[in-house]
Amino acid sequence: MNKLLATLIASLFATVAFAQAPVTPAATPAVVKAEVKADKAVAAAVKSEAKVDAKADAKVEKAVAKSAEKKADANTKAAETKADANMKVEKAGAEDKTKAVAKAEKTAAKADEKAEKAVVKADVKADKVKLTAGADKAMAKSETTAVKAEAKADVKAAGSK
Repeated sequence: MNKLLATLIASLFATVAFAQAPVTPAATPAVVKAEVKADKAVAAAVKSEAKVDAKADAKVEKAVAKSAEKKADANTKAAETKADANMKVEKAGAEDKTKAVAKAEKTAAKADEKAEKAVVKADVKADKVKLTAGADKAMAKSETTAVKAEAKADVKAAGSK
């Protein structure tokens, strides 16, 4: 009985020791070198992508600010034109009042149209910059993904040598 118990305990320890032993193959110098090279390439790609993203965001911010400025200028100009037309109506005599009002309304309509066109152009320009920035970001992201995949393949190839 003692021999049986001793054999069972010994086999238990042997099983536990065998189960804990790592079965990973030792990394060869080629694999280590490939991993280092891959890490450097991926880090450079990520850095480049971040740089492109920052530049794109800065361009968008600048375009949006410029668009807002152009819109404000256009609306201010329209308001000034309308104010000038209304001043002419106030200065007009009684017999010329209806003509002055009609002319002021026509001037106001033209000023509003001009301001609206300027607003639309500013929005379109800002949207183009946003679209271009989005495309730049997408291209940078795809390049980073490609570098990561290439690096992974290089490491795998180095391991199979």
